[in-house]
Amino acid sequence: MQALLGTLAESFDLPILDWIQTNLQSKFMDFLMPIITLFGDAGIFWIACAVALLFIPKFREIGLGMGLALIMGLVVCNITLKPLVARMRPYDYQIDILGKSWEDILLAGKLLVETPHDFSFPSGHTIASFEACTVLMLGNKKLGIPAVILAIAIAFSRLYLYVHYPTDVIVSVILGTIFGVLGYWLSKKIFKKLPDLKAKCQK
Repeated sequence: MQALLGTLAESFDLPILDWIQTNLQSKFMDFLMPIITLFGDAGIFWIACAVALLFIPKFREIGLGMGLALIMGLVVCNITLKPLVARMRPYDYQIDILGKSWEDILLAGKLLVETPHDFSFPSGHTIASFEACTVLMLGNKKLGIPAVILAIAIAFSRLYLYVHYPTDVIVSVILGTIFGVLGYWLSKKIFKKLPDLKAKCQK
């Protein structure tokens, strides 16, 4: 597994990350991307959104769907896949395996955010963001469209900040979308089984 991941990193992932550093790096982006990525930290922003929606009767079904999706992502991705796959972060791979220095891989000479201490695959920021925005898109497009834009920005920030491989993010977008659909579906099933609850939420 690690040999396959290493081959993938060198043939596909790292060239993309290096291209981003070479072609898109700027002082403005260096300022903006650490702020954008904060919205995905530990899924706290999306959890807060889900809880807030639970207190609004007409959005309660959406809030429950977001909560269910976030729980699924936590269990499957953060608790199960991260330690199982145990993929090195891209900067660790560059330094420990390829023998490069911080100055070789990052124009800033250092990470612009605090160094993550867990494994790289999948991207928790991306999964949580796409779980949430998928439920929002399915339940209410007016809420969903800005959520999708933010989710895409968060996913890109993980690449710009050099803390995830493109394949981490691509798989995380897919998984997050799947969990979002499942969360929304389960929420609708729960409310359908509890008609009194649904009636109260529609008032």
